[in-house]
Amino acid sequence: MKKIQTKDFKIKPGKKFNIKKSPTKIDLGADKKEIENELRKVRRKIAELQTKIYAAGTPAVYIGIQGMDTAGKDSLIREVFKDINPSGIEVYDFKKPTPLEHAHDYIWRHYITLPERGKFGIHNRTHYEDVLIAKIHPQLVLNQKIYGIDKLEDIDNKFWKKRYRQIRDFEKIQTENGMKMFKFFLHLSKDEQKNRFLRRIRREDKQWKFNAADLKERGYWDDYQQAYEDAINETTTHYAPWYVIPADDKPTARLIVAKILLEELKKLKVDFPKLSEEEKLKFEEYKQALENE
Repeated sequence: MKKIQTKDFKIKPGKKFNIKKSPTKIDLGADKKEIENELRKVRRKIAELQTKIYAAGTPAVYIGIQGMDTAGKDSLIREVFKDINPSGIEVYDFKKPTPLEHAHDYIWRHYITLPERGKFGIHNRTHYEDVLIAKIHPQLVLNQKIYGIDKLEDIDNKFWKKRYRQIRDFEKIQTENGMKMFKFFLHLSKDEQKNRFLRRIRREDKQWKFNAADLKERGYWDDYQQAYEDAINETTTHYAPWYVIPADDKPTARLIVAKILLEELKKLKVDFPKLSEEEKLKFEEYKQALENE
């Protein structure tokens, strides 16, 4: 199996990302069974590291996952993180904003669900929806009732530049306060999305996931690709970089994400808390008390 290296998927600040030249599929030189066996090994190691992070109570680890419909976000979360103790992980799946969420700024609902120190927090769709779907459908911005934004003409290039800056600032605040941030874009081809939609339609156990509105959004494919390219170029930073993951093959995408997480988390200087000599003596007393019952 080919070696997976973080640098091959990490988008460096200042180096322009071109979404059309970015592959949606790569060959690791291994079959599905080999890839799944490797994923099992890697996710166990991630779980071991998360146990240490949970015990130490630091840092918070944020994992944001973006991608077009059918990119494999749900199944990736299920397969990569299934070995982690539920006490140490929280998953949020963001849908259409509620009236309460609309009454605040667009980042608010994401801010209040950020992980505590010592925990993993996974956001299935993220604060980037407001520079992706909202950029394709600017009426969504008007629905937010932002003071001074009264008509579609107010939502110009300057507006989007400001939002990108706000996102960079938001992420900088989090990382400067000890959060480790991962942002994954599952890069799917249009042909593979078509195949996955057809599979949902044909299989009774998948039909519940199909939404006619998804086909309408597919009609904006090129616009979404440009929106993703713009967002990634504007917001990949040294403190919160983007990782672009070829997503046409789900097992491969899952393994790449897991490998990146493991490689980066291993760099953290985190271990189980050490007991003082006084605490060690007390544990000896506790042991004797239990044994003498």
